[in-house]
Amino acid sequence: MADYSIISDVSAYIVKTLRDKMCPEPIPSPNNIEISSPASQDVDYIVGLYLYDIREDVEVTQPNYIRHGRVQLQKAPRPYALYYMVFINGGGQMGLKDPDVQKIIGKVAQIVNDNNAVDPGSLQSWLTTEEPPIVLSQARISLEEKVRVWQAINKPYQVSLFYRAAPVFLSSADIITTPRVVDAEFSLRLSGERRDDE
Repeated sequence: MADYSIISDVSAYIVKTLRDKMCPEPIPSPNNIEISSPASQDVDYIVGLYLYDIREDVEVTQPNYIRHGRVQLQKAPRPYALYYMVFINGGGQMGLKDPDVQKIIGKVAQIVNDNNAVDPGSLQSWLTTEEPPIVLSQARISLEEKVRVWQAINKPYQVSLFYRAAPVFLSSADIITTPRVVDAEFSLRLSGERRDDE
C-alpha cells in the first residue's frame, strides 16, 4: 500500500512528465516548470502545478481492515482524489504574449491526454500490493468554481487547466496485533447421546 508520500509523488510525476515533453519547445528549460501556488511571490518560472484540493474518493469502497500474516490487522488504505490547477505564471519575467500562453496551455493539455495514467508501483517501487492506476482527467467543475479557486488566493482569474487525479490510495500507519489462539477445547457427541446436563 502506498505510503503518505504518494501525494507528493503524484505531483512530482506530473511535473516530470511536463518537463520531459515540453522542453526545449515550447518551454526553454525544465526549471521553468514548477510545483507552486499562483500566490507565491518573486518566483521565476513559466508553468506552475498547484494542488488546490484533496478529497476522499467516496466512489471507491474498501474493507475496514486488511490482514497481514496470522496476527496483524491494518486499516485499509483510504482512496483520495487530488485536484490540480496548471497555470501560466503571470508574475514571471518571461514577457509572454497571449499566443504564447495559448500555445503552452495547448501543449500541456496534449501531454496530459497522452499520459493520463500512472501505475502507483512506478511511483513507490516498494509496493507489494497491486493497486489500480492513478488516472488524470479533466476536473468537472464550472467556470464559476474555477474563478473561486483563483479568488481564494487573491488572484484575478486567468485561463488554466484543472485536473483530477484518482484513485490515490493512502495507507494507514495503524496496525493492530490480535491475540494468538493458544488453547482450544472441543467436545464430540454421538448422535442420540444425551449430555449430563440434559
